[in-house]
Amino acid sequence: MIKDITIGQYFPGRSPIHRLDPRVKILLTLGYIIILFVARNAWGLALGVVFGFGAYLISRIPLSMILKSLRPVVPIIIFTAVLNMLFVDGEPVFEWWIIQVTREGISTAVFMAVRIICLIAGTSLLTYTTSPIALTDGIERLLSPAKKLHFPVHELAMMMTIALRFIPTLIEETDKIISAQKARGADLESGGLMQRARALIPILIPLFVSSFRRADELALAMECRCYRGGEGRTRMKQLHMGAGDAAASAVVILCLAGVIAMNILL
Repeated sequence: MIKDITIGQYFPGRSPIHRLDPRVKILLTLGYIIILFVARNAWGLALGVVFGFGAYLISRIPLSMILKSLRPVVPIIIFTAVLNMLFVDGEPVFEWWIIQVTREGISTAVFMAVRIICLIAGTSLLTYTTSPIALTDGIERLLSPAKKLHFPVHELAMMMTIALRFIPTLIEETDKIISAQKARGADLESGGLMQRARALIPILIPLFVSSFRRADELALAMECRCYRGGEGRTRMKQLHMGAGDAAASAVVILCLAGVIAMNILL
């Protein structure tokens, strides 16, 4: 299951979404999140689903990739759906002892599950189609007005990007440690909750040691390259917005307007 986590990975490509300005992609991702939360009925949510599915087709990212990334969060989705089914009042469909499942609860459970799936898929598309360097530049440029308030914009953008960059590395490291512990006879899958929690200690300690070692090596490498923050730094690639960015922004705005119209009319 650890190998299925694809958060923070970048898949190089030349699709129209890959070529969008990173600042626009960040804002469009926020717009898509707003669309999902503004939608109050099935028609509005269906429009958000169609929009996200179309974005994946245009980006040429395999849909199997997002299915793999969703597998680790399936328990959370199921738990959320069950809570909605049991605690939303309405017309009863099934009753047993103190358990009551309503028609409204089922519809709410499905609605919330689809919304969570779309949120994960939509936000993952940002890192799938944007390199860490471009993402850093985009975040820094969007937050540049905060520099007037002496806010450490460059350092914040750098920390966020490093965190995203090292997610796949830490996942791979965790998988290696688990395999090594199993080869030594460690039992990580049997026993009660407390026994499984204690079995994680031989995994967490080497993982923390490895993480601190990588952080120290990264800091040393940055110092050797005379890294001193964002003051006076130049960029090899300048960010420019084009017709594709304007077209993508118009599509998101139209989608948001359509969702709002469906909320009012339906």
